[in-house]
Amino acid sequence: MSTLVNYSGDNEFYSGGSLCSADLGLMLALGHADIYCPVSKRARISGPFVVEERTKNPSIEVLPNECLFEIFRRLEGGRERSAAACVSKRWLMLLSNMRSSDIRHTNLSAANGASDDTKMASADEDLEVECDGYLTRCLEGKKATDIRLSAMAVGTSSRGGLGKLSVRGSNPVRGITNVGLSAIAHGCPSLRVLSLWDVQDVGDEGLMEIARGCHSLEKLDLTKCPSISNKGLVAIAENCPSLTSLTIESCKNIGNEGLQAIGRCCTKLESLTIKDCPLVGDQAVVSLLSSGNTRLKKVKLHSLNITDFSLAVIGHYGKAIIDLNLCKLGHISPRGFWVMGAAQGLQSLASLTVTSCIGLTNPSLEAVGKGCTNIKSMCLRECKCVTDSGLVAFAQAAGSLEHLLLEECDKITQTGILNAVSICSKLKSLSLVKCSGVRDLPPQASLLSPCDSLRSLSIRSCAGFGSRSLAMVGKLCPQLHHLDLSGLTRITDAGLLPLLESSKAGLVKVNLTHCLNVTDEVVLSLARLHGETLELLNLDGCRRVTDASLVAIADNCLLLNDLDVSKCSITDSGVAALSQGVQLNLQVLSLSGCSMVTNKSFSSLRTLGESLIGLNLQHCNAIGSSRVEALVEDLWRCDILS
Repeated sequence: MSTLVNYSGDNEFYSGGSLCSADLGLMLALGHADIYCPVSKRARISGPFVVEERTKNPSIEVLPNECLFEIFRRLEGGRERSAAACVSKRWLMLLSNMRSSDIRHTNLSAANGASDDTKMASADEDLEVECDGYLTRCLEGKKATDIRLSAMAVGTSSRGGLGKLSVRGSNPVRGITNVGLSAIAHGCPSLRVLSLWDVQDVGDEGLMEIARGCHSLEKLDLTKCPSISNKGLVAIAENCPSLTSLTIESCKNIGNEGLQAIGRCCTKLESLTIKDCPLVGDQAVVSLLSSGNTRLKKVKLHSLNITDFSLAVIGHYGKAIIDLNLCKLGHISPRGFWVMGAAQGLQSLASLTVTSCIGLTNPSLEAVGKGCTNIKSMCLRECKCVTDSGLVAFAQAAGSLEHLLLEECDKITQTGILNAVSICSKLKSLSLVKCSGVRDLPPQASLLSPCDSLRSLSIRSCAGFGSRSLAMVGKLCPQLHHLDLSGLTRITDAGLLPLLESSKAGLVKVNLTHCLNVTDEVVLSLARLHGETLELLNLDGCRRVTDASLVAIADNCLLLNDLDVSKCSITDSGVAALSQGVQLNLQVLSLSGCSMVTNKSFSSLRTLGESLIGLNLQHCNAIGSSRVEALVEDLWRCDILS
């Protein structure tokens, strides 16, 4: 008995310390539950004591990656894999590196997991599914990280993964690298569209993973990706035969080799854009276009070191090209453009844009017109060597021309433009932008035939264009629907009124922004003659327009839905008159900078707000903030800027 009373309770049974500690938790977690633990006696001496804590990771974390991989590959449901990915960064990275082929499928999981995945898909459907039927995501700036890409890959893998991914920029601290792109390649085998903009740390390894895992890729856009070279592009070419659209911009390490591989392997390619790539030369263009089965329809070549030989190849082999855009090709001579047109291969070309190419001269432009007989849209920007004779010769050769835009072509004058307009019997729209050579000349329209097909006329920021020129243009264009004269500070009522009178078809959209000398007389004539058809009127900066114009608009312009009278001489009386237009159905109204509109217009604005979806009250300093807040509260359907 004395032995039993004096028993200390420790040494005889267990000499390694108490089991009622973290060690027991570890053993239980590992499945060793059959352990005898004697009940400890109460201490004879009461007093403070210190229990040494031993920090241990959760038991499952001691498992190697191979074991976790075997566990994860048995999680078939998307909900289960997504939940596991939330546990830790390590688990997320392991799951993101699993391909769909790694997952073990069982009949039981197929029966039980299908409903969960369907629920997950329906919950995110409005946010993720585009009209063309596949999941899409866009990451910008600080949100663009490897962790986020990995989470997307895991979260969408049960539904086939992403179909479209766009990355614009990258987190400056933990930005996107090859790891994140590899996760997309593993989890999104159905990826069809990939766009990488200004992603500095993604290189060939990441793009090669995409090539190996995403064989359905159709569109690839690489912009400002300096770490990607020919090696990555060759992998895309060899593994993604369905590629239809390729954009390479400002990628300094991509050159001829990669694009030659694209030309050999991607026979379905229809759209090609190459810009600011110093290593790209004639060899790339030849490989992409010279194959007999090329399907290229849209080609953009900007700021490249190509020569006349490339344009000769385009002119000879570009039989399928519909849209051709050439910009800042400094090594192209007039002979290059001449050969491109004379080759007679661009019979399908419908749209041609040439920007800042010194090789485009009058003879070469005429040759292009003769060789591209089906061209419908022509855009010339900063073509300093083209004059009136070249423009007229092109207009005579291109009998199907419907749209003509001239921007900063300073050697083209009013004479050349009027002659070209009178020649083009199918011309529908004419745009002149910053053409300093266009100046007022003596009247000559009586010698020219009117262009009854012209529906849209835009003359913007041509400093020398005045009222006399406008009156002549009006006689040549009797069927206008759209008129844009923004930035023409020299035109007056004397030039505009004849144009309004001669327009018989009914103007629909009129833009007179910053036409400083336009007065109420023009607006009254516009409302009287074209009020039944007018839908948009922009008078921004027309300081001589007053309340009388708003009265005429309210009485005559029944279909007007967009009105801008910013910085005009409008008062409360004009706003009140506008609100009383019985059949007026305005949707967008801008009063920005109308300093004479005050709080008295509150009730009128509230009345107008019944139909408005947009109201601009910026810089209306006479309207108090409390009134603006009241309008915001009352007009809950309307987006109000203040």
